[in-house]
Amino acid sequence: MTQPQTLLQAAINRLSARLGSGLADAAAELAVLAQDAPERLRQEWDLFREEVELEAERLERGDAPVEDGLVVDGPGEGGLSTDGVPEAQAADPQRQIDALRAQVARLTRRLEDQP
Repeated sequence: MTQPQTLLQAAINRLSARLGSGLADAAAELAVLAQDAPERLRQEWDLFREEVELEAERLERGDAPVEDGLVVDGPGEGGLSTDGVPEAQAADPQRQIDALRAQVARLTRRLEDQP
């Protein structure tokens, strides 16, 4: 081979090697994602079940609704309960503390479970 042919062949070889390794890296990354998917789904399912159980407990107690860890105003307007008493006074402080502790625990578990 002459010099230009050798350079061209070398360039083609290096490009194919780089593209090949890029495809291999992408395939390996997809394999890792596929391998981790069942565990991730299980974690999400467990978290969903826990949230459903907490929501059921909240409904049984008649507490204010919770969305994404934030307490939403109850049935009355402007933070008032159905009898017109401010919710802060109407709610049992120990229940509020317990609910906040549960929210902190749930958020901590979410942070620990994230990759």
